[in-house]
Amino acid sequence: MAVRVIVVVRMIVVVVVGHAGSPLLAVAGRVAVSATRPAEYVLMYARDNAAGATVGQQPPTGAQVDAAVTALRMLADPTRLRLLWHLRDGEHDVGTLAASVGAARPAVSQHLAKLLLAGLVTSRRDGRRVLYRARGGHVRRLVTEALHAADHHLTGAPDHD
Repeated sequence: MAVRVIVVVRMIVVVVVGHAGSPLLAVAGRVAVSATRPAEYVLMYARDNAAGATVGQQPPTGAQVDAAVTALRMLADPTRLRLLWHLRDGEHDVGTLAASVGAARPAVSQHLAKLLLAGLVTSRRDGRRVLYRARGGHVRRLVTEALHAADHHLTGAPDHD
């Protein structure tokens, strides 16, 4: 990688160039004119059009959309959303989860079976018990973000990135 610094009147542009000569990162800053007008900086990311696009830049495939729809349908049920909230912090058995969400054990077992089929939870045997947990960081963050977004909607808190 190489760094190129370009100075334009009262403006500094720093460009980080990748291995193939394509710009990876550009930082533009305005030089402070006085103490009352501080410098302004803008961070921009650039990608060489010849380079392949990443997953987030390409439209989703049909299989990706189907999997996402299935996952979001599972989250649309209040009991399953509560179960995933508890499972994001660690492993729990059916009895503990039933007590946590205030539902009957058979109902919790059926919900967990659906979450397993959708790939949102994993399970493992520990003697006679089966322990469940949320499957990976994506699922944990999805549940957390969905509930935080709901909280912002209900409280009127401003959105943020």
